[in-house]
Amino acid sequence: MKKKTIILTMLVAVITLGCSKANYQSELQYASADRVMGAAMKTSASMAYNDAAVIYEEMRAEESVESEAANLTNEERKLIKRAYVRIRVENLDEADVSITDLLKKYAAYSASTEVDENSRIYSLRVPAPQYDTFLAEMNCMGRLIRRSESTEDVTLRYYDLEGRLEMKRELLKTFQSYLTRARNIEEIMSVEARIAELQNDIEGTGVQLRHLTNRVDYATIDLNLIGPASAQQTQSETLGERIRALFGNFGNFLATVVVIIIGIVIFGIPLVLLFTLLFWLLFGKVGLLRKLWVLVKGKKQEE
Repeated sequence: MKKKTIILTMLVAVITLGCSKANYQSELQYASADRVMGAAMKTSASMAYNDAAVIYEEMRAEESVESEAANLTNEERKLIKRAYVRIRVENLDEADVSITDLLKKYAAYSASTEVDENSRIYSLRVPAPQYDTFLAEMNCMGRLIRRSESTEDVTLRYYDLEGRLEMKRELLKTFQSYLTRARNIEEIMSVEARIAELQNDIEGTGVQLRHLTNRVDYATIDLNLIGPASAQQTQSETLGERIRALFGNFGNFLATVVVIIIGIVIFGIPLVLLFTLLFWLLFGKVGLLRKLWVLVKGKKQEE
């Protein structure tokens, strides 16, 4: 009887533990991000904080991108516009004044300006809503030589950065609230390390978002103004330039003469000496060929 009682007691204990374990796993499976974070602080140290934060970040980032990028109209899309325009004008100074007036009219600005003798190169930043109107007025300044435009759609990237930035700020508030509930120095240091990491992430994401926003809000126009073609063709050389060209040609002539002389010294003199030696051996005092000729001729006479 006692054995049966013990066996029944053990079975009840096993079933009870199993049910408790199943309920615990089910509770963990359907817990929210905040409950996971709270359980992490109660049961473990820094590793639980980091794991819960990563899960929370990924979940919120995906939700943010999907909600912001869905069902966007053309006006809500984030577009980066850029154009390259090359125009020939009759007077560069007057064209420069016209560009300045256009910049003031449309609240635009010149990011860079390069002035040459017969050209001007500008990098203009124009508010995106006035981009088309600005281009149309600018084309009336002279004869259009070349024009090219490009548009980059960065809608998903923009809303992804915006959602991640908002999520990281909310997550930072959550971790800051855990400092008051930390139980020991180890947990405090773990939470503070995560807070510092989040602050760096927020700063970096904010810089990326601001840079992208600036490129979306202000279109870029690379403008190249060229003076009249006659100004390039009628440019004559000055007296100093002609004198420099003359001395340059004379210098080239002297260099050629020097090269020829060096060639004669290096190759000509040895050749002359070689021919002189051969002549002396064959026809000179030694006269090998002459003696051979005399010898052959004497034998023929004897015969």
